[in-house]
Amino acid sequence: MLCRLGIVGEGILVPLDLLDEAAALLARYKAAGKTLATAESCTGGLIVACLTEIAGSSAVVERGFVTYTNEAKMAMLGVPAATLETCGAVSEETAGAMAIGALVHSRADVAISVTGVAGPSGGSAEKPVGTVCFGLALPHRPPLTERQQFSGDRNAIRVASVRRAFHLLTHAL
Repeated sequence: MLCRLGIVGEGILVPLDLLDEAAALLARYKAAGKTLATAESCTGGLIVACLTEIAGSSAVVERGFVTYTNEAKMAMLGVPAATLETCGAVSEETAGAMAIGALVHSRADVAISVTGVAGPSGGSAEKPVGTVCFGLALPHRPPLTERQQFSGDRNAIRVASVRRAFHLLTHAL
């Protein structure tokens, strides 16, 4: 079964089990007394939208940053211009800097970031459509980063990115 999120157009379709994952993640964080922040680019706020679809999420979700442009990444999260120029917006380096920025610019205990190419255009030989980089930041530790390659259309890539972010957040506890 699919659930329709969003109020623009027809919204975004997400599998209902993704909302079950969101509820389980929130329950784990609440039980641990931890909060989280998100820094999203290619998902455009879908991670925090799935989380806040669950009643009571305000006990865990401290804030979400949607930083779709490089300028927003620099202004809101403090991502260095040199990182964006040298590595690009879709890179593990940028994802790590985004996660650190979300942690620094919030009161959260954990921050997750995602930046990628959801398509259908915008890909390159080095970073084809479906390339998504994640960052996970915890206080006093270097960020953990990874690069994934997802397949499917724009919606499928974004949903897969949310699912992976939930996985990373679950294993951060």
